[in-house]
Amino acid sequence: MKEDTFRLQTNELDKLAQQLLHIENELNSNIPVTLWISDLHGEGDRFMAILRGRFGMLYQTCREALPKTFSINKIQYLTKIIRKNEYFAEKNILMDTQDVIFCLVQILKYRLSNLRHRTGDVFPPEFRNTIKRLLSGLPVPDQVFEEPILSRRLISHLAHSIRKILLDRILVLGDVFDRGSQPDKIIRILSSKSYRDMVDYVFGNHDILWMGAGAGNQSLVAEAMRITCRYDHFELIARLGFDTTKLEAFAEKTYPVDKITGRFKAVSNKGRSMEKALTVIQFKIEEQTIRDFPEYEMESRLWLDRLRDMLQNGDTANLNDTYFPTIDYKHPAKLTVEEQEVIDDLTLQFTSNTKLKRLLGYFFKKGETYHIHNNTLNIHALVPSKADGCFEEFLGRKGRDLLDFVQDTIERVGARYLSGEPQDKKDQALFFYLWCGPKSPFFGKHAMKTFERYFLVNEENHDERSLYWKKNMQTDSFKQKLKDEFGIQRVIYGHTPVNYLEGKQMASSDGVAINVDGGFAAAYYNRGHALVHTPYQLFGIILPTHEEMQEAAENLVSAPLDIELIDEFRQPMKIKNTAKGELLKRQSTALLSRIRELTQETD
Repeated sequence: MKEDTFRLQTNELDKLAQQLLHIENELNSNIPVTLWISDLHGEGDRFMAILRGRFGMLYQTCREALPKTFSINKIQYLTKIIRKNEYFAEKNILMDTQDVIFCLVQILKYRLSNLRHRTGDVFPPEFRNTIKRLLSGLPVPDQVFEEPILSRRLISHLAHSIRKILLDRILVLGDVFDRGSQPDKIIRILSSKSYRDMVDYVFGNHDILWMGAGAGNQSLVAEAMRITCRYDHFELIARLGFDTTKLEAFAEKTYPVDKITGRFKAVSNKGRSMEKALTVIQFKIEEQTIRDFPEYEMESRLWLDRLRDMLQNGDTANLNDTYFPTIDYKHPAKLTVEEQEVIDDLTLQFTSNTKLKRLLGYFFKKGETYHIHNNTLNIHALVPSKADGCFEEFLGRKGRDLLDFVQDTIERVGARYLSGEPQDKKDQALFFYLWCGPKSPFFGKHAMKTFERYFLVNEENHDERSLYWKKNMQTDSFKQKLKDEFGIQRVIYGHTPVNYLEGKQMASSDGVAINVDGGFAAAYYNRGHALVHTPYQLFGIILPTHEEMQEAAENLVSAPLDIELIDEFRQPMKIKNTAKGELLKRQSTALLSRIRELTQETD
C-alpha cells in the first residue's frame, strides 16, 4: 500500500513539475508580436494587400534581430530578399549567400524565442533538419554554403519561414461591415486556417448593427439593408444570397427617383428608391422601439410626429424633401401593409440566410465587447463616461460591469440565432441601443442624426456631438480609473479616424491612450493607422492610401509607410511583465507550494 501511495505521489509530482516548468518557460518568453487594426469597413482588397506586406513589420523585425552595427542598407537588402523569397546580389552590399544564410538564421532564431511557435509547422520538410541544426549552432554539410543551388534554395526556405512567423497576434477592433463591398472577404480572411488561431476580435458598432439584424431586430434589418443600398452594393446583396425583388418593386413604385430630393447617396435609380423606402421603414420601427423602452431615454429621436406637423402646416422651409406618401397623419409611425410585407420578408431572410449566418457566426463565436491582451484594454470605441470623469451608468450598470452585461447579452442572442431559437424582445431591442444609443460602449455620441442629415436643410442640425470619452482620456484621473477598473496599463481603441495629415497623433503624450483607426472606408481615406507591439517597441504605422497602394503596385515597389514611435524597451518585454504574467505567477506559486507539500510527504 505504501508503495502504491508513493508511486501515485511521485507521478503527481512529475506532472506538477512539468506544469511548473512550462509556466516558467512561458513567463520568460518574449511577448507575442501583435498587430492592431480597426474599422476595415468592407475594404477587403485593401486589407489583403496591406496584410500581405505585414504592415511594415519585416524591416522592424530584422532591425531588432540583427546587430546594431548593421547599416540601414544591409537591413533593407535582407528585407528585400525575404520579401522576394530569393537571393540576389546588390551593388555596394558585400554579402554572399553564406552571410545571408547566417543573418536569416539569426532573424528566425529571434522570432522563435517565443514558445508559441512549433517548428514542425514553420519549416518546410526539405530543409527542416538543416534549419534546426543551424538554429542550434550545430555543423551542417559544406555543400549547403558552397553549392549555389542548395544555398539559394535554403535562403528561399528561410525567407518563407520568417514571413510565416513575423506576426503572433492580430487584434481587430471592430467594424468589418458597411461602406465597402467586401465584408465577407475580410471575415473569410480572418477565419481562414492561416489566421483564425491568431486573431482576437472586438465588436464594432457596425458589426453590432448586422448582428442585431441577423437576430431579427427589424429596425436594424432596415438599416443594414439601407446602408448597403446607399452604397449601391448590389453585388454584395447577391453574393450573400438576398432576394430584394419585393423591396425593389415596392420602392420603385412608391418612390420614383424624380420625387426623391433628400440627401440620398445611392447613385443608381433603384438604389435611391430602395434607400428612401428603407429609410422611412427604419424610422417608423425605431420610434416604436424608443416608445417601448423609455429607459433608453431617446425620445429626442422621435421625428415622425414633427415631420407630420411640418407637412400638415406647410412649415417646410427646413425640409429638403416633402414626399412621404406612406406617412399616415393620424399615426405617423404606423407601417403600411406593403411596408410591413417588405420588412417581414427581409427579416425572414436576415434570420434564416445561411451565408449570412456563417459570417455573423464568426462574430458571435469569436467576438468580444472588450479584450485584455498583455497590459492593454482593447475596445472599439469607449467605456461610457460622464462630464465629471466618472463612469456613465446604463441600465443600472457601469464600467466593466456594463461591458460584461453587454457581452452576456450578445452571447445569449448569438446562441439563439445560431440554433434558430426565438429571441427575447428586450435582447433584440438592446442591439438597437448598442448601435446608436448615447451610453453605448460602441457609439459615444449624443445622437445618431440620420433623419436630420437626410431631410433637414439647416446643417447645424446635423452635428453628432461626441460625448466625454475624448476629453476624459486627456486626464490622468480618468486614465487611472480605467487602469484600476480593468487591471491594465494602456487603452487601445478605434472608431474615430485620426488625421495624420493634420499633424494629429495616435497616442497620448504618456502613451496610455492609443487611437487606432485603419481609415479603410473610402469616405475616411486620410492615411489610417495600424499599431504594432514587438518585445522591443510599440509603434504606430501610418498606412498608405488606396491611391498610393495602386501607384506602388504599378511601379513594383513597396507602398510608403510612416512610423509613429510610442514606446521603447531596453530589454525585450517578457510575458512576466504583463497582466497575463501576474496570473501565471500566481499559478506558479500554487504549483510550487503543492510540490513542496508532496516532497515533504514522500520524505
